[in-house]
Amino acid sequence: MPGIEGKVIAITGASSGIGEATALLLAERGAKVVLGARRQECLQALVARIEKAGGQAVYARTDVKRREDLTSLVGLARDCYGKLDVLVSNAGIGLISPLDDLRVEDWEEMIDVNLKGVLYGIAAALPVFREQGFGHFVNTVSTAGLRIVPLQAVYAGTKNAVRTISEGLRQEAGDSVRVTVVSPGVTRTEFADSMAPEMQAQVRDRMDKIAIPPEAVARAIAFAIEQPAGVDVGDIVVRPTAQN
Repeated sequence: MPGIEGKVIAITGASSGIGEATALLLAERGAKVVLGARRQECLQALVARIEKAGGQAVYARTDVKRREDLTSLVGLARDCYGKLDVLVSNAGIGLISPLDDLRVEDWEEMIDVNLKGVLYGIAAALPVFREQGFGHFVNTVSTAGLRIVPLQAVYAGTKNAVRTISEGLRQEAGDSVRVTVVSPGVTRTEFADSMAPEMQAQVRDRMDKIAIPPEAVARAIAFAIEQPAGVDVGDIVVRPTAQN
């Protein structure tokens, strides 16, 4: 597709789920993808899969809690391909629990990954976008921030913080930098894996009943990216029809 072909797109959280599906779709449509995640072996396998299909991809082990890792990921894009068109900040965790459980370490982990990880991406890519005169931030948030429910207060708070920052960034960006937030609903990913055992069964049961595939979210991200430079798709919600 002409709006994606040849673009250099960095993706965090690329080793599985929405990030993996997005990498595969964008590479298939002609993008050069720069993949970041903590699981290096998964990234290696994904790059091999993309290259076998005729696409272009590189990777760097990336922990979004480390600002220098985001700087390195953006630098890898420029070193390998000469530019960065899009940064997809997709890495995230959902350590949901009742507030009464006082899982403060889980709260801090969500703030570090879901919120600070996006800010570190902005800090790494915004100067590059300014220098180039073009660029696009795509930030994965969540429908959890649109309908607040028990157990998800801190998780939703981190996602809504990113939503607010993204809107502020959009207003400051001027006419050369685009900003999109994508809010997935219940999606078939490894989302439950990092949760406490008592939460996992509940979340996985809901996924089994109504979850959409990660490819559905990837197509929404691709839609925002493929628009002409003067068109900014600001907010996309993608959720199962069965989701309240």
